[in-house]
Amino acid sequence: MPDSQPWQPDDHAADAAGAAGGPDTAAPAGLVLCGARLTDGRVVDVRLGGGRIEAVGTAGSLAAPGPRLDLRGYLLLPAPAEPHAHSDTALTADDAGPGIPGPASHRPEDIRRRATEAALLQLGHGATALRSHVRIGDVQGLAPLEAVLQARRSLRGLADLTPVAVPRLLTGVAGAGNLAMLREAVKMGAGAVGGCPDLDPDPAGYAEAVLEVAAEQGCPVDLHTDSDDPARLGRLAAMAGGLRTGVSLGPCAGLSRLPPQAAARAADQLAAAGVTVICLPQGGCCGVEGRGTAPVRLLRSAGVRVAAGSGALRDLANPVGRGDPLEAAYLLASQHGLPAAEAYEAVSSAARTAMGLPGVRVEAGFPAELLAVRGEQLPGVLSLACSRVVVHRGRVVARTSAVREYCDSETVVALGLPRQGGTDSGSCGGP
Repeated sequence: MPDSQPWQPDDHAADAAGAAGGPDTAAPAGLVLCGARLTDGRVVDVRLGGGRIEAVGTAGSLAAPGPRLDLRGYLLLPAPAEPHAHSDTALTADDAGPGIPGPASHRPEDIRRRATEAALLQLGHGATALRSHVRIGDVQGLAPLEAVLQARRSLRGLADLTPVAVPRLLTGVAGAGNLAMLREAVKMGAGAVGGCPDLDPDPAGYAEAVLEVAAEQGCPVDLHTDSDDPARLGRLAAMAGGLRTGVSLGPCAGLSRLPPQAAARAADQLAAAGVTVICLPQGGCCGVEGRGTAPVRLLRSAGVRVAAGSGALRDLANPVGRGDPLEAAYLLASQHGLPAAEAYEAVSSAARTAMGLPGVRVEAGFPAELLAVRGEQLPGVLSLACSRVVVHRGRVVARTSAVREYCDSETVVALGLPRQGGTDSGSCGGP
């Protein structure tokens, strides 16, 4: 990771408990985030403890004997989550050298390193929880899943990584072995089952097999589908409606290519079945061939829960993928006309709900999964979010600091143009 490095906190007391108790230990009781601005305009102090938000009060009102972090000039938000990543193929676009794309290495040690590095990159953007689709079967068997599970263990205390087991075929003679492997993947630790029905000779049979395994094992379903066949999508929605553990579909870009009436009917069917659609505003992924983005406003108006993910992260499907949830929210606002608050909801609360995670609000009692971004209002933050502070389980786990300076000229001085940089730390340690 040439552009990243281990971070040593300014206030060593903030990480003392973590160092003593191992990587899964939360921040010490009494960590206070000072002077942060909320989306409703209030400027507050937030006290964290035991991995949760203990109290929220007006700036300067919360006293605690522990460390304090100055967040003046920052907007404090619930941390985003990444509901659709591909850790096993991430960062492989340049594997064969510049301009010579080639197959990604399937060696377990390479997959583990890529999965770890990709998760850390996305953590730096603010995603404290990630769901990653991992291919199983073929000649690699379950080795890629085991490599991602190892990455998950090494990331404990920094980010939560949940693998989704993704077989290629599940029907006929060729799919029998993969079906058994899918069940084994859940026993190994896969948090969900998925796959791409569109690539199987029997898409309906594939979806039925995945849903059957999910019902047996009590785990959620996350399927890749372009959703360009209304009849097939209707059958899938009907089958998914009875699964209590939850069903997500994505990226569903094919819905945008359907006639308006057909797309509206499909949206109503998905809403009735309680299916979540995970769109990919930043581009496609290796699971489907179609490009584009699902009709977000149509789906939302029909009552479908819509979350947004990043998809491919610098692999052959999207060599320039950034894996940044704030960019996904920016695109939902700028390209699809969602208000900034709704766009951010798609990468935060809606994404967390799709992943089966508890909700987060900047209120007492909620999990301390937070993102502080330099800025004053959400639209400005989505437009240009450079400096970020990421909190996971009540502990600062990542920081990105950007400084913007202008040359010394009369124009800059006269207009008082803003700089993106640090503020005086005052009584709190600055980020």
